[in-house]
Amino acid sequence: MANFKPIPIGIEDFKRLVDGGYSFVDKTLMIKDLLDSNALVTLFTRPRRFGKTLNMSMLRRFFEKTEEDNSYLFDGLAIAEAGDKYQSYMGQYPVISISLKGMKQAGYETSFDKFKDIIISEFERHDNILSSNKLKPRQRKIFEDIYNDKADNAVYNTALKLLSDCLYEVYGKKVIVLIDEYDVPLENAYFNGFYDEMINLIRSVFESVLKTNDSLEFAVLTGCLRISKESIFTGLNNLNVYPVTDNAFSQYFGFTEQEVKQLANYYILSDCFDEIKTWYDGYMFGETEIYNPWSVLNYIQFALNNRNRIPKAYWINTSSNSIIHELIVKSDRKTKNDIEALITGHPIDKPLYEDITYSNMNVKSDYIWSFLLHTGYLKSVDIYQKGIQAYFSAVIPNLEIVTIYENTFRQWFDESIRISDKSILLKAVLDGNSETFELEVNRWLLKSISYHDGYENFYHGFLVGLLEYSDEYLVESNRESGTGRNDIVIKNVLTREIAVILEIKTVSKGETLDQMCYTALKQIDEKQYEVGLVNEGYKQILKYGIAFEGKRCMIKKA
Repeated sequence: MANFKPIPIGIEDFKRLVDGGYSFVDKTLMIKDLLDSNALVTLFTRPRRFGKTLNMSMLRRFFEKTEEDNSYLFDGLAIAEAGDKYQSYMGQYPVISISLKGMKQAGYETSFDKFKDIIISEFERHDNILSSNKLKPRQRKIFEDIYNDKADNAVYNTALKLLSDCLYEVYGKKVIVLIDEYDVPLENAYFNGFYDEMINLIRSVFESVLKTNDSLEFAVLTGCLRISKESIFTGLNNLNVYPVTDNAFSQYFGFTEQEVKQLANYYILSDCFDEIKTWYDGYMFGETEIYNPWSVLNYIQFALNNRNRIPKAYWINTSSNSIIHELIVKSDRKTKNDIEALITGHPIDKPLYEDITYSNMNVKSDYIWSFLLHTGYLKSVDIYQKGIQAYFSAVIPNLEIVTIYENTFRQWFDESIRISDKSILLKAVLDGNSETFELEVNRWLLKSISYHDGYENFYHGFLVGLLEYSDEYLVESNRESGTGRNDIVIKNVLTREIAVILEIKTVSKGETLDQMCYTALKQIDEKQYEVGLVNEGYKQILKYGIAFEGKRCMIKKA
């Protein structure tokens, strides 16, 4: 490990990354493509943790005019070889750079206070212009009020416009504006119930600094979604939007396959490449195959320190999965069928919407699938047209995201079982009523999602959860008895009047539910599972053979 460059997990400042000698992937040609596009305002929409913040820091360090010469940061990088035309832009502009990712607060007032802190911090970063005699008296007065946290709240709506005007006055150069994660406060407000207020704030800020700003050279924004139905970007005639479906700039967010291979080779982990690909590849930005950079770097860090290189889901710890939880909890049968198809590897076709609002994020609407595409929970394998409506064929990108769907469903399902009334089911089991027992199990199976097909351990845990109902009855799994281990035993620990043996089978090709029920009952007898219970003094012992096939269950009592 000591011979390798450190891995930059969580490092989002380009200068710190270079100065610290961290390993990193060169994305500096994004600067060339951005200049060549000649757009007044550019919006990049990508999932969380795909390098947006680091790229914005790179842009700031390249363009910003500072007392310290930052040109050395780009020595030997691709942009340095792109020609003098692009080098001439380096260190030439005043830059306003803010991130809205910190505006995750429980209410609008506290979110607005956080917004004020962000604005004040950027004014503090540029407080050197207060020593200039080029500022107009009114500009200086408002600047100082904001700087000293004495301005009225309404002033903050146009504060970025004011700051750009002040910088233009002092430097004589138009200003570059960088706004990172612009839609984080909108997402947070949606889930916390003050969405309309936050929309009004963001709209006011953007209209002043992006729409009617003669001091603006150009602006770059990043986020997960293009929020336009609420007219945040109204009137921006020169707005260029690059979503995950666009081929332009597609290689600059996340890692390409070649970049991942180079990283794996450098850290002598080339034997792990196939595992990395299975777990963290699978995204398609335009026509470019992309790996999740956050997860790849975390996996490499883990693999260097552990011989047991078991991959796991790293993205689940960093990205909000609230929408997946809502999708599973509130979905109807049709939506659950779509989720089942996705988890089992089958594509689903849905309308494609580039402009999405959190306000229409109903899990039962078609918009939800485009939301999942833009936020990284789905990928498009094909885009086609039907009339005037675009459609896309969606699949889950990789095994990491599959585990997010599965774990979210499992947590909800386990909680649903835990809080439900299972008295009817347990009574049926103890009364020897196999018909009602079977009916109740099938009712619960219909609520489940079929990613578990063919896995006996799922059905085992599923039944244990359903049967754990009363402290009077002990439910044991894989208990050694007779000449083997039975699947599940239920015992009355107070009276020792009754015990129940359940043996589970899953149906394979060429078998039937009926056959497997009798195979299970035969196994109970042949392996003498009841011997231990008889020795414990149980007077009545019931035996059930249970067979599963997908969402179908059959139960036979001996």
